[in-house]
Amino acid sequence: MSLRLTDAESDALRKKAEEEGRSMQEVARAAIAQYVSGRPQRLRAAIERVRTEDSELLERLSR
Repeated sequence: MSLRLTDAESDALRKKAEEEGRSMQEVARAAIAQYVSGRPQRLRAAIERVRTEDSELLERLSR
């Protein structure tokens, strides 16, 4: 498989890899693993659950 990135995407990936002391490949693979794990969907579901179940509390806190 080949992955073609824009210059901006490549620069952002390179910067992140340098910050973390890892290779660009390691950072990209970790991002893909997180994406396909379903975590984003679980996170959205948890946020929605808190938003609906605690709507009264959140309303009071926003005042």
